[in-house]
Amino acid sequence: MAMQPLRIVFDLDDTLYLERDFAFSGFDAVGAYVASRHGITGFAKICRELFDGPHRSAIFDEALRIAGLAGRQPVAELVALYRGHDPQVALCPDAKRFLNAGRGPFGLITDGPEATQRAKIAALGLDAFCDQVIPTGQWPKGFGKPHPRAYEEIEASARGRRCVYVADNAAKDFVTPNRLGWLTVQILRPERVHDGAAPDAEHAAQTVITSLDQLEAKLSAV
Repeated sequence: MAMQPLRIVFDLDDTLYLERDFAFSGFDAVGAYVASRHGITGFAKICRELFDGPHRSAIFDEALRIAGLAGRQPVAELVALYRGHDPQVALCPDAKRFLNAGRGPFGLITDGPEATQRAKIAALGLDAFCDQVIPTGQWPKGFGKPHPRAYEEIEASARGRRCVYVADNAAKDFVTPNRLGWLTVQILRPERVHDGAAPDAEHAAQTVITSLDQLEAKLSAV
């Protein structure tokens, strides 16, 4: 039986590359700024050590406290530097193998500030593999996942193919494509940042992998 034509769409962070790599790259950029402005070295190291702890949502606040810079350095300035830096990131080896295997071109849907996500996409060279890139941050607040807008834009150009969404975070990534009849695949990389657990059955992906090296077998079974 002939394989059903598919339109494969990827998430970005912790799907095609490791989000912690972007974070550590950002910490290095912020650390260089802090050293230049305040003469204090080791700020990036403090941030890295806080990354896997309870202060992840307010790393710069805590790092400034530890460095003795609380009240002397605006947090918002560091956040802007972090989001706007030139990211030093690379595709995961399995992602590179899959993208080069000839299943494309692919689609991409990613949340986050548009400029930040586009900088990641450029650094990873994804324009060479993706013919439809949708950073939901290009739209007003409220259109990020799980809002259907991005998924519906992909569907409109899918030309009768069944869409597949490969992503990591079941809290928001799969509930909408599940409802639209897509195939949903959750990748749970050991080094991922978020837990990725589904709050209920509607949010869960239909299949789970730990590497994109396992994706072809899943798609061949459709």
